[in-house]
Formats: sequence, C-alpha cells, structure tokens
Amino acid sequence: MNPALAADAVMLVHFAFILFALLGAALLVRWPWLIWLHIPALAWGVWIELSGGLCPLTPLEIELREKAGQAGYRGGFIDHYLTPIIYPEGLTRGTQMQFAAILVAVNLFFYARFRQSR
Repeated sequence: MNPALAADAVMLVHFAFILFALLGAALLVRWPWLIWLHIPALAWGVWIELSGGLCPLTPLEIELREKAGQAGYRGGFIDHYLTPIIYPEGLTRGTQMQFAAILVAVNLFFYARFRQSR
C-alpha cells in the first residue's frame, strides 16, 4: 500500500476513534450493545488526555508520512490536527485537562439519557 494513502487512512481511523470516544454514548439509545465498545474507547481517551500520553496511532501516521516523503510532525494528533482549529497557540497540559473534562461531561450527559431510556 502507498505510505501516503496508509497515513491518511490512519488519520481517518484516529479521527473516527476520537469522535466515537466523544459522542459514541449518543448511539447507545439505538444500539445498546455498543456500550461494550464505547466504555473502553472512552477510558482510553480520558487516560491519554490525563496522562499526557501519546496515542500509538500518532507515531504510526508520522512514520508513514515520512516513508512517503511527506513532512512528519511533532506532538500528538490533537495538537497537529485539532488544536490549530480550536486552540491556535498549541496544546498545553491545561488544554489536555480541559479535553478530558469535556470528554467526561459529554459522555455523562449521554449515559444519563441512555439510562433514562431503559
């Protein structure tokens, strides 16, 4: 597979995972079985943000981009793709804590709605 295409695919999977971790609980009213996929995704997202860790998909994408002759980047996925849109000055530990709080708050709301629907 073309490394540039593979890097784009990794980026899309990464973005889809972030969306699922953030909003996946909204799908539980329709598909309750997703809870078994969503809870680990949510836990991973919160852990990555609170620990200041780096998702393994980020270095994989960077490596693929470099193999394709494209410029890699420093920092994490959120810092590279989302922070310039939301927080132009860059990702800080405080921003990561805010992301974690938003992730938890949004999901508490959707889990409460899911519980009420049962």
